[in-house]
Amino acid sequence: MITHPNVALLTRYAGGDPGLDEATVWSVEVHLEACPDCRARLAGSTPDDTRALLDRVAVEMDRSIATGPAPVPVRRFGAAVHRRWFIRALLPWLTMTVAVLGCAFLLEGLWPGLPSLVLLLAPVAPLPGVAVAWSRRVDPAWELIAGTPAAGLTMLLRRTAAVLAVVIPVLAVGSAGTQLSVALLLLPCLACTAATIALGGRLGVRRAAAGVAVVWAAAVVLPSMVTAQLSAVLRPDSVPVWALATAVLVAFTATRNGDYRRLSSLS
Repeated sequence: MITHPNVALLTRYAGGDPGLDEATVWSVEVHLEACPDCRARLAGSTPDDTRALLDRVAVEMDRSIATGPAPVPVRRFGAAVHRRWFIRALLPWLTMTVAVLGCAFLLEGLWPGLPSLVLLLAPVAPLPGVAVAWSRRVDPAWELIAGTPAAGLTMLLRRTAAVLAVVIPVLAVGSAGTQLSVALLLLPCLACTAATIALGGRLGVRRAAAGVAVVWAAAVVLPSMVTAQLSAVLRPDSVPVWALATAVLVAFTATRNGDYRRLSSLS
């Protein structure tokens, strides 16, 4: 049964009574969002001085809009692409990622006796960009974005696609001049990215990316460098396992849309 706030409570809310605690104010606001009857009662409970103030504000705004300069035309397509698919803060991170992969390809050619640095780094190459793509620390517009219907898993996937659109061609082109398997370069890369997104809704994308990178370094990179042999998870016979893991993680990630409605995912 729905409980409507009484007239006295609406009057105190409309008047900005400082005696109302935050929980009460929040419950009234949530109820008003879904109850047109109470919104109408609230309009009738607004004090005369508040109504007069709102009327003056409306008049001044109308006058300012009428006499002010014309709005600057907005390039809607470019702005939409920027908001949904890319943020400028990604540029230095993507540049760093491409530079690191380039150095790995170069070192692999100079010291062929070492385990393939490209194979070791490829799975975690997109993770810095993914972490930056969904972080309140680097996106100056995160407060606006978090409060819009466009926010959530869909936007993160768009920005992740922008990161992969840079990383994957670099890996594919680099592998053309080596004996590296394209499948072993790309499938672990996609699997680690999907794992980051799957965990990011609960832990925060930045923490999830750091966690996946640390686990990969401890479980695969360090043992491979110590033994001077690639880990078993990066050998050709592991390709079917990576393909299955990638498919499972992508399917699981698709079910986590609700997690990205939490502000903690932006941490």
